[in-house]
Amino acid sequence: MTMTRLTFPVSRIEGHAQVVIEVENGQVISSHFQATEMRGFKHFVEGTPAEQMPVITPRICGVCSTAHQVASVKALEDIFEVTPPPLARRIRELLLLGQLIQNQATSLFIFTMPDRLDVPSIFHSLESSNISVQGICDNIARCSLRVRKAGTDLITLAGGQFIHPIKTMVGGVTSGIQREKAEIMLAELETIIPVVRILFNHYWQLSTSLKERIGTWGDDEPTYYITSTPAINPVYDTDTIRVLSPDGQVIDTFAASQFRDHLVFNDNDYSYAGQTSFNGKIMRANSLARINMTQSMGTEIADSYMARIERAFGLPAHPILLYDLCRGVELINAIERAIEILKEPLDGTDTHVGYTPKDGEGYGLVEAPRGPLIHHYAVEGGKITSAEFVIPTVHNILAIERALTVAAKRYIKDGQINMELEKAVGRVVRAFDPCIACATQ
Repeated sequence: MTMTRLTFPVSRIEGHAQVVIEVENGQVISSHFQATEMRGFKHFVEGTPAEQMPVITPRICGVCSTAHQVASVKALEDIFEVTPPPLARRIRELLLLGQLIQNQATSLFIFTMPDRLDVPSIFHSLESSNISVQGICDNIARCSLRVRKAGTDLITLAGGQFIHPIKTMVGGVTSGIQREKAEIMLAELETIIPVVRILFNHYWQLSTSLKERIGTWGDDEPTYYITSTPAINPVYDTDTIRVLSPDGQVIDTFAASQFRDHLVFNDNDYSYAGQTSFNGKIMRANSLARINMTQSMGTEIADSYMARIERAFGLPAHPILLYDLCRGVELINAIERAIEILKEPLDGTDTHVGYTPKDGEGYGLVEAPRGPLIHHYAVEGGKITSAEFVIPTVHNILAIERALTVAAKRYIKDGQINMELEKAVGRVVRAFDPCIACATQ
């Protein structure tokens, strides 16, 4: 009996992880996606004054800091029985849209575009990255960074600063948005729409070519999906989680406080990231889940791309490389939606309400770019006695491992390893856009 263990470090993701594939007598036995660092946020926040949590928890991740801050504030508002005013909710939604823009642009054009171009990075060969853009933008790398900057600028506008925003507070936000600053941001987003469309159309063509080259869209086994966005006009400041069956029926809905009654959460002995399932069945979160569970994006350009996906692949669609095409739809929708909000008056003074701190237990839910994010706090004597962070990536761990096994069986046959496997491992993991920095709590 011969056992071989193949280890692949994974790059172009958030955080540190590796893939381990075990092969016995020439047959693939298992695939493990391993988070290789332990961070322990839930332990060192114990004893922290509860009102400091919205300042501390964004430090969980420099990419996901916006979602963590809003989820943290919502958990405290649940405990303190506070309802923020409508203007504050509007600005928070703008903040979350900024995060979606910068994340999807990063994932699409910086992390996974190199897989389509078959280069180490979009900066590796500027000549190979040239595209015909009719004078709007002349190079994939520069175009990509320009789109990502639009997202970071929106986060800065709505959140006060890009890394670890500061404007979201218990009871609302610290202030409105001045009309002049909103107009500058509005002009930037309106200018960036044509650039995004050109990049995304090119990305779609490259993705089709990739499928023709490798002969597959990846793991296409039907599965369950999970999101907290509504079916029509998705928003990301959310209240209810939904689960979709493989045949496209919403079969469960529940509040964040009920997640342990509806999902199975397990730790494992080979990774610092846990994993969830729906009654023991594999789930997927993130962009493919949201598109599969959305009837209308509510904006013209995004809906046209969504219709294109449905015509080409049907809905629900299951192949994992479609995650990236769905991110493109969401990127465009987020820009369109932000433009709509920025045209509204956002400079009012009714941005927050007062509150009285209380002890108790509370939950905060937002739809982060990678799926439903839950913060769960228990407070006694004004201090955190326990904190739980249910990270979106854990909903995808089992699906990632199954997809890795599918890829491994494709490229390992009769004891021979096709060297395409190394590239396939990276493509599979990056399709799910995991955030390991967040998942190792």
